[in-house]
Amino acid sequence: MSYTTQMDAARRGVVTPQMEIVAKKERMEVERLLPLMAQGKVVIPANKNHKCLNPEGVGSMLRTKINVNLGVSRDCKDYDVEMEKVLSAVNLGAEAIMDLSSHGDTGPFRRRLTAQCPAMVGTVPVYDSVIHYQRDLDTLSAQDFLDVVRLHAQEGVDFVTIHCGITRKTLQQIRAQGRKMNIVSRGGSLLFAWMCMTGEENPFYEYYDQLLEICREYDVTISLGDACRPGCLADATDVCQMEELVRLGELTRRAWEKDVQVMVEGPGHMPMDQIAANMKVQQSICMGAPFYVLGPLVTDIAPGYDHITAAIGGAVAAMHGAAFLCYVTPAEHLALPNLEDVKQGIIASKIAAHAADIAKGIPGAREMDDRMAQARRALDWQAQWECALDPDAAKAIRASRAPEDEDTCSMCGKFCAVRSMNKALNGERVDIL
Repeated sequence: MSYTTQMDAARRGVVTPQMEIVAKKERMEVERLLPLMAQGKVVIPANKNHKCLNPEGVGSMLRTKINVNLGVSRDCKDYDVEMEKVLSAVNLGAEAIMDLSSHGDTGPFRRRLTAQCPAMVGTVPVYDSVIHYQRDLDTLSAQDFLDVVRLHAQEGVDFVTIHCGITRKTLQQIRAQGRKMNIVSRGGSLLFAWMCMTGEENPFYEYYDQLLEICREYDVTISLGDACRPGCLADATDVCQMEELVRLGELTRRAWEKDVQVMVEGPGHMPMDQIAANMKVQQSICMGAPFYVLGPLVTDIAPGYDHITAAIGGAVAAMHGAAFLCYVTPAEHLALPNLEDVKQGIIASKIAAHAADIAKGIPGAREMDDRMAQARRALDWQAQWECALDPDAAKAIRASRAPEDEDTCSMCGKFCAVRSMNKALNGERVDIL
């Protein structure tokens, strides 16, 4: 039976090859996966032209997935370095790569990604519009913006972030609200500026049906961008953010009517005590569509350590229903991340996702933790490396401060509680000195 999108297939009862792979990864019967996809609660971003894709499912009842942002800028424009980051991210277990390039000829790199990268590939087409046409923002037409979305879809991009929910009404709200950080979304700010300069409505909102037709044709998942996401704690859960979320709920429903898969993007900076409520409100307003969050960052005062502030917020968000965490690196707010920043961001996000999956009771989530406990009890260092999220880092720390006795570490030596208990329970003498 023919189908247009993964959602259309699920609604027809057709099991696609991508669904079979995802069900196996998630230890889930495909019969359980189908209705979740038909309802829009799980998406499998899988552009028909991304031939090397190793598909993943995104949904709150599945393993929490990680997205890695990268791409060149005017100040850092080496695409070979960006490809090195891509390969490193995939090796570290990232499920998605998002190309946010804002300089030069972006097409070859994007095509290289969809030709070689097995992870999901995402973009923000509005970034590429000015670059693609080499024209100032206020000279671009609504059709120009839509044509760039089509270009990205043709090139195999699996999901696109589109800021459809910011409208001309938002212009007045932002002016009247007195936000501390106004709009911090790059795509949202570009559309805000375009509407201010042209006097026209957001083209992605006004011509949303045309956008959906493009997504349906190539099975591109639309990630509804949160242009009014809070950029500091003071702006969290304000009128601008919540009204946009209501509009995104309306747009989610309209996309589902066309069998287009949807993710909804969520807050960036937010006090920890507001995160759970935000996740529940989103699930209600957007009818269970997968929630994709940037962090959230739970404090504004940790530049250089924002991968940690984001991991704290990400763990809370995922535990309460977020399905997809966009990583944050130590370079957030400061610079384009380098290779080490990317690694630190991924590791922090994976820890957050894993901790949340354990809390949610995702099948198999705690297996490696239990194996690690057994390895530590046995003081089996090799087995510990095999369980570790980053074995190279663990081995390097131990090697740099090697103990006198192999069955201890340089922290406790023969005072090691594990060593003492093993000997005592085996009826052996516990030697300390």
